[in-house]
Amino acid sequence: MPRRRPSALRGEVPVRGGSGSGGSGGRRRRRYPCVDRLSGSCAADIRRLERSRFLPEETAEAFWHWKALAHGPLRLIADPETANRCGIPGCCDVGYFRDRLEAVVHALPTKSARELRALVTALDDKILGRARALRSDGPGTPWWRDQL
Repeated sequence: MPRRRPSALRGEVPVRGGSGSGGSGGRRRRRYPCVDRLSGSCAADIRRLERSRFLPEETAEAFWHWKALAHGPLRLIADPETANRCGIPGCCDVGYFRDRLEAVVHALPTKSARELRALVTALDDKILGRARALRSDGPGTPWWRDQL
């Protein structure tokens, strides 16, 4: 009896990898790089969370923008009176990305949240160290809302 071909065994399941060898198989390229220095389990928890509650790559995008603010020029950490805010979340309001990171940290399991919070806290300390003065709206308001 002749051996069955692998394609006959699989049936209608598409072959992964697309046309040719070594191709990306139709997978799109990531817009933002992964959050660096995270363990594989933490990255998997973030991907799982993004599939259920957030948008894909939303955490990586927020972390990238927050990191760019921390390592960017000082003029990006503007005085609230001179800052030009358009009101669109994520456009001019850099606190929007910190809010996204805070929401993800609170939704992650404890170990993964601790790991991501350590990276975000390091960026927070860098931003606070470079900012001249931040006004405080009240004890219950996070420092990054409407203050950068």
